[in-house]
Amino acid sequence: MTLPIKLNDEQQAMLNGERGLAKQMGMRLLVDMAATAGVREFVPITSAHLSGVSPLTGGLGLRQFLAKLAADPEAQVAIPTTLNSAGCDEAQFDEMRITAPHFREHNHEIVEQYTRLGVRPTQSCIPYEWEGVVADGPAAWAESNAICFGNSYTGLITNRESGLSALACALTGYTPKYGLLDERNRRPNLFVVVTTELTDPADFSILGDWIGKQRQSDWEMPYGPIPVIQGLPADLTHEQKKALTAAAANYGCPMLYIDGLAERPSGYFQSRLFFGERELRQRYAELYPDTAVSLIVIGCPQASLGELKATAALLQGKQVSSDAPPLWVFTSSANKAIAEKIGLAEIITGAGALLLENTCPEVVPYDQNWVKHILTNSMKAEHYITSGLNGIPTSVMKLADCVAVAVGELEIEDWRLAETPLADRQMGQTRPLPPLPPRHTSSRKATGAFQAQGRGLPSQKNFTVTGEAFVTNAPITLLGFVNRETGVIEEPGHPANGQSMAGKIAIFPKGSGSTVAPYVLLELYYRGKAPLAIVNTEIDQQSAPACSLEGIPYAYDFDKDIIHHINPGDQIELKRDGDEVTIRVLKRKRDQDYHYV
Repeated sequence: MTLPIKLNDEQQAMLNGERGLAKQMGMRLLVDMAATAGVREFVPITSAHLSGVSPLTGGLGLRQFLAKLAADPEAQVAIPTTLNSAGCDEAQFDEMRITAPHFREHNHEIVEQYTRLGVRPTQSCIPYEWEGVVADGPAAWAESNAICFGNSYTGLITNRESGLSALACALTGYTPKYGLLDERNRRPNLFVVVTTELTDPADFSILGDWIGKQRQSDWEMPYGPIPVIQGLPADLTHEQKKALTAAAANYGCPMLYIDGLAERPSGYFQSRLFFGERELRQRYAELYPDTAVSLIVIGCPQASLGELKATAALLQGKQVSSDAPPLWVFTSSANKAIAEKIGLAEIITGAGALLLENTCPEVVPYDQNWVKHILTNSMKAEHYITSGLNGIPTSVMKLADCVAVAVGELEIEDWRLAETPLADRQMGQTRPLPPLPPRHTSSRKATGAFQAQGRGLPSQKNFTVTGEAFVTNAPITLLGFVNRETGVIEEPGHPANGQSMAGKIAIFPKGSGSTVAPYVLLELYYRGKAPLAIVNTEIDQQSAPACSLEGIPYAYDFDKDIIHHINPGDQIELKRDGDEVTIRVLKRKRDQDYHYV
């Protein structure tokens, strides 16, 4: 293995296994990350924040991987490290009416394993609100809203890490100097002009999400949209800034600049966007609930003290109506403790709302026998609850309107389910979900001999893998759309829907979706249902980390079009010799058996 980066004595000792298995695995992943990014320097970091806590997102893959690390007596994080929101409030588990089997036990196991590694079990998606958390300087954070908030407002310097890469950085104390750790990559690339007054935090949430939705395929933004926003007041509240960055992160924004708030570097702007009264009104109209609401959630990201004060003020002297949806308010354990001391918690719970800690609306496994439609004041909640593992229709209104619905002052529609069996009910949605973008499928079968050269991960040794090819020209969303137990693609509209990757050499462009997705691949590996090898057209930050950590053969960046020259079902060979990886067709699938994906 030719290392692309010069290691110091400490780093080399970790890579050699002299500091234990956990740090060796972490350093191996960082070396691979450095190689794929083309950098030759590691920098020490001041803090880490880890995502991948809820059993809903991490699953068996996360639990088994953490158990493997925790079995190493030398496995301890090297720098102050905090933990993201868990999947439930264990103390109020029954009140959350979660029915997923063994969920509380698995949630407890995950938090306990992280704690054994020396991670501070904050169970919070707002580390920037915690006392004692280092939120400036080079870091490795893996929660999208926290990344965008820290990079934008606190002096934090972090990439959008995956759960696995952030953990590797935490164990070793280093990160490759690439991406947003290079000042040149922190320049703005989008100019947004706001021409209407924004006041409520929900207004800012809608703006942040709207910016991400405007992204065009021809924009060159390798690290995501980094907008400059003009037209906002200079005296924004903490809650307004938080709502803006949390929603902007929905579509990959790692940081933003508010014109006039602080100095900013010059940039190359891909486009100039205008957000005015018409756009704001249109989005509120599109997000307004037009069918029955069954649950109201506040606090995504977890509610600050300011948000708790605003909620308590709206609930003062009122009661959540028995004819209205339940109201759940999510916050951190630190903020809840303060709220209890100053009387805010008593007002909120006294009004009949549920005040939850240690969890967040987007990672809860709702019982969909009764949770059919959620109302929130957060575009972050709307984005994640409607997609992925929950897939529940979600509407958005301002906080005051959400509370008004909860106390019966504003009626949308009777929230209670019809007295009909679940199987007989139509699973309605507030708005039709957008169709999947069209994917090109070819009816032309590749023939004849084919061979191509590509790249591999520096940490992997020589290998030869032969097997059946699984091929699709569409990205694969591992979290939520790949069956964790079988490896079958379960995404209607995807050209490979219904096809299994298990036991095959999987060839696809790259992964898409959540940064917690590598744990899905790990679970498939632990269940014996993973692909024999993974081949991407470009480096995939979802597949590559799992392959690096567990030695699943991996290759990318080939000199020829592998997707259109290899057919599904062809017998192929993937071979690594030194630094070179070769893929070649051994036998074409017979015409009568051929199946296109």
